[in-house]
Amino acid sequence: MRRLVATLALLAFAAAATGQGTTLPPVDAKAYYLMDAVSGAVLAESRATEPLDPASLTKLMTAYLAFEALAAGEVALDDPVSVSERAWRATGSRMFIEVGSEVAFDDLLRGLIIQSGNDAAIAIAERLAGSEQDFVAAMNRAAAELGMTGTAWRNPNGLPARGHVSTARDMALLARALIRDFPQYYERFSEREFTYNGIPQYNRNDLLSQRAGVDGLKTGYTRDAGYCLVSSAEREGMRLIAVLFGSTSDRARNESSAALLDYGFNAWETHRLYARGDAVAEARVFKGNRETLTVGPAADIVVTVPRGSYATLVASAALTAELIAPLAPDQVVGELEVMLGNTRLAAEPLIALGEVRRGSIFSRVADGVALWFD
Repeated sequence: MRRLVATLALLAFAAAATGQGTTLPPVDAKAYYLMDAVSGAVLAESRATEPLDPASLTKLMTAYLAFEALAAGEVALDDPVSVSERAWRATGSRMFIEVGSEVAFDDLLRGLIIQSGNDAAIAIAERLAGSEQDFVAAMNRAAAELGMTGTAWRNPNGLPARGHVSTARDMALLARALIRDFPQYYERFSEREFTYNGIPQYNRNDLLSQRAGVDGLKTGYTRDAGYCLVSSAEREGMRLIAVLFGSTSDRARNESSAALLDYGFNAWETHRLYARGDAVAEARVFKGNRETLTVGPAADIVVTVPRGSYATLVASAALTAELIAPLAPDQVVGELEVMLGNTRLAAEPLIALGEVRRGSIFSRVADGVALWFD
């Protein structure tokens, strides 16, 4: 960076008191991962990139593709779906759909998410891709697009299969994408109860009633995988995602997930420092029809920091070079960075928040002289 524009003032936030739970407690799990859903900051992790059996956490990817199809208009919530014999014969957890019957797509979604129906997962897969095999291929493509580098799907429901694996980190990325990309459907993860064909079915995520702010997402269990859970909670505008693989019991899964979330909320705080297009500085422009240009970040800047450290953040904006007209709106002209001590927390391109046209011959000559001696 050739020219410093400004050291920026940050908004003042009320300092929240730190309470109990600012030390990470013991976690009963083969692997875990705790992240802020907005900033993406990793707050705690253990064996988070180790491929493990995800059990019914798999259904989060099935839900992701279902939401994607709904958003694209490829299917509607009230569309009837014909139940195949293959779906009807699914083993394990089921929503008890009957072969040859027609079930509303929304009922299948609820059966998938609330009851964790293996039959619902197959019915959704066949409706969206024509076959379970083709749907699994789509699941793997979506995983690659989301950066889930340790994941390989073999089926849409998580029943044990050789090579069917994911990681705690990857499941957090998937949960973040569900929350970010499909807020209109996310509320289904918080529904406690669903009745289909006269059979009440209850959400197995006990944290929905045990911890404040928890509103999703999905449990999983097989004998080999152990007890798994992807949970998310929002408190005072801060949203966290906790992923747990391989707890030793249902109770341990709940207690460890709750402890991770409590630790995250007690020990960390998240702040949106700037929104895309916020005016953060005025930069000098040469050879233009005006002498200054307002600049701002190209994207929102959100950071997660240890609780109580916000006041020590330093944000600064710098230009890549002197600004010489003409300049177009949204043209990248520099960078805005946020530091906490020696740690770089965020960096976003600075863009022009307006247009500067070429100035008069006189102004161009005068500024050319100024640049020569600058």
